[in-house]
Amino acid sequence: MSVQERKQRERAERERLIVATARELAEQQGWDAVTTRRLAERIEYSQPVLYSHFRGKREIIGAVALAGATELAAALRAAAANADGPRARVTALARGYLDFAERNPAVYDALFQLDGGLAYAQEDTPEPLKDAFAALLEALGEVAGDGVHPGVFTEVFWASLHGIATLTRARRLLPEDAERRVELLVDRLAVL
Repeated sequence: MSVQERKQRERAERERLIVATARELAEQQGWDAVTTRRLAERIEYSQPVLYSHFRGKREIIGAVALAGATELAAALRAAAANADGPRARVTALARGYLDFAERNPAVYDALFQLDGGLAYAQEDTPEPLKDAFAALLEALGEVAGDGVHPGVFTEVFWASLHGIATLTRARRLLPEDAERRVELLVDRLAVL
């Protein structure tokens, strides 16, 4: 291995450490607790080292969001793959999405609430974000109904899931009705 390859590997490992530490800190204490000073202390590197990888917190949030999008896509595909038939797939997808949002609140915030400097629904949207949407579209496209654009249907279904996830987390919805919400969403929106 050349010196340059070793340095590139070490740089990539530092970036992963920064992102993982930021995510861990955000999951434990919220995004307000994530500062370059705290990250530098936790990973035992200087702040200039952090700035050599990321220009600031916004880029770190973006990096957490991209890693989270990859995890979300995998979770959605796994949920849908284990279901038999369109209704079961859509129901499993909805549960998988809501479960991901509940288990990963800081990542979910990085993806959908905070400014990580990422472009959504644009030509320059990063691939992990496109892939997370594609994971939704793969399961939902078949239940959009005649004359309904599958992409637009997926956006509406996703927006509904996002609303449920956000309102549930804010304790604006009764937890005992969680399963009924999923059933209603699937019944009303998916043409099965």
